[in-house]
Amino acid sequence: MKTKISLKEAISIGIGGMVGGGIFAVLGLAVSLAKGGTPVSFLIAGLIALVTSYSYVKLSLKYPNRGGTVKFINEGFGNGIFSGGINNLLWVSYIIMLALYASAFGSYAPNLLQLTSDRTLDAHIYASFIVVLATAINYYSISVVGKIESYAVIIKLIILLSFAGFGIYGLFGNPHVAQLAPENWESPFHLLTAGMVIFVAYEGFELIANAAPDIENPEVNIPKAYYWSVLFVVALYIIIATITVGSLAFGEIATAQDYVLAEAAKPMLGKVGFTIITIAALISTFSAINASLYGGSSVNYELAEDDELPNEFLHKIWNQPIGLFITAIATLIAVNTLKLESISTAGSVGFLLIFAVVNYTGFKLSKEIEGKKSIPLLGTISCFGAMIALLIQHYTVSKIDVFIALGIIAFCFTIEYLYKKTAHKKI
Repeated sequence: MKTKISLKEAISIGIGGMVGGGIFAVLGLAVSLAKGGTPVSFLIAGLIALVTSYSYVKLSLKYPNRGGTVKFINEGFGNGIFSGGINNLLWVSYIIMLALYASAFGSYAPNLLQLTSDRTLDAHIYASFIVVLATAINYYSISVVGKIESYAVIIKLIILLSFAGFGIYGLFGNPHVAQLAPENWESPFHLLTAGMVIFVAYEGFELIANAAPDIENPEVNIPKAYYWSVLFVVALYIIIATITVGSLAFGEIATAQDYVLAEAAKPMLGKVGFTIITIAALISTFSAINASLYGGSSVNYELAEDDELPNEFLHKIWNQPIGLFITAIATLIAVNTLKLESISTAGSVGFLLIFAVVNYTGFKLSKEIEGKKSIPLLGTISCFGAMIALLIQHYTVSKIDVFIALGIIAFCFTIEYLYKKTAHKKI
């Protein structure tokens, strides 16, 4: 039996992790924040992801482990309150991503079938339904999850690449192309912060780390898997953002913010294009929820194994870690209580902080991993600086989003502190 992961499969893991529900969920939000400079915002976020991938490459080669990010942080900081808090944040960030994907599914689904006369209520019903369905599939069979992913990656890439091809052709002669001109861009600071709000659309490349022990010819293929997948997705996102801004008036984009990619297909392909992109969004978000539920429960189990969460999290319900059930319940609460922008901001803040810590680990362990110090240091400064810029900008617009993001971080560290203190007393 074949046990090794080829380069093509490793790249698919990275692309599949990034091109999940993120682009469908945050594209409209990005345009509302960056206007004509939306492609630039996607480029900024992509460059930070690319710099961070260097640390992941070096750490994956030195410490190949299915724990991925969790193991890297523990290697850099030991098994203490700080590493435990950051790793808890990784698990919670999975929950936030799940809420983002479910929210996107809920926004697109009513375009095909309205359940009630209230679109908002429909969105919540669909979002809740898809989380419950994906949880049931995860409990039924992990192999089914894998099969869904393998087919979904192919389908969504074919549709998105076709959209890109038709979209570029459709830009010729479209009067809205003028919206891409620099005079329609927001300020450089707003382009940066818009890029950081949508940073969640890039976070999936870190899934390659979990597959690192099984990648064949790792010295050659691990770097290629990270760099090629990130570069491909950066190019795809920039093209999609360019087509969207160049195809629709800003007013139309604002009206259809939650399902703007489907709306952007209308000028070229009419109602058929709108329906095809809607179906692609539903397939993509469903597959992303499936995979992230499995990933989130695995992180939760890994933390319990590393004594960063109580041993009770090692227990199983219906032959799956109890973390799967808890992750699903937390996702249902988040998607039905938080707004899309709050979810996206919290997710981006969480992953920017996690990636800043991973980059610092790469800097700190540069001798052990035989890497340069300058690139991880640049990644640390970029991720942390971008996170601070995002918090500052959002504080002036929506204080509640900032408090939610900071509250989640504080909660993760408080839980770890209390657990370590309680566990120490028992010993």
